[in-house]
Amino acid sequence: MLKRNQSDTGVLTLTLNRPERKNSIDLPLAGELLEALDSAAENTSVRAVVITGAGDAFCAGGDLAGEGGGLSLLALMRQISRPALALHRFPKPTLAKVNGTAAGAGWNLALGCDLIVASDEARFCQIFARRALSLDYGGSWLLPRLVGLHRAKELALLADWVSAEEAEKLGLVNRVVPAAELDAFSDDWAKRLAQGPPIALSLSKRMLSEASFRSFEEAIDVEATSQVVNITSHDAREGFKAFFEKRAPKFEGR
Repeated sequence: MLKRNQSDTGVLTLTLNRPERKNSIDLPLAGELLEALDSAAENTSVRAVVITGAGDAFCAGGDLAGEGGGLSLLALMRQISRPALALHRFPKPTLAKVNGTAAGAGWNLALGCDLIVASDEARFCQIFARRALSLDYGGSWLLPRLVGLHRAKELALLADWVSAEEAEKLGLVNRVVPAAELDAFSDDWAKRLAQGPPIALSLSKRMLSEASFRSFEEAIDVEATSQVVNITSHDAREGFKAFFEKRAPKFEGR
């Protein structure tokens, strides 16, 4: 149910492959996604991860209608949500390639990625209220940090559908491109991420994700500590050397 494809540039593409269910996340798919993320985090040949969906949908949300593995409902919810936490903690750059509908947990899965590229045919919805459900998959944490509290409440409480263009205006999508150009554009960004300096990108990603918990003084201190790690790395030496030699750097993550 999860397709994996790794390019020779270090980009791992994870495709949610349940098109007959609009790629909704059931317990088995959640397990495969969690294992793939955990494995990719430790695999030095993986430099960036792309998450997308098969068919005409990105992900229609959670699917609790299938086999629950004998778990209680609370345990099932926690288990299905584990990929969201793994994605939040993932140390490498991630990109959501949203090819179609992203609803509920599916939209929040995309929001958990570092960058989001959407087809102009994509549409989004925090659909929970339409089903008498509350937010999950990290939506209650992500939305107010991305769009502010009142806009987050509008999206959650009214559960309106949002076009790709509107999502971009709200800052919930980085780029909207014509459907025919989605693959090429996403591939270009993913390749650029994979060719970047792994240590520096990971540190910048972590600092930005944790910024809301820190004072400005703490941020300055963390930046200084991180920069020491970077300056003493092989990649930093390669970056300066490549600059003076007027060539593209080749970063190795060390």
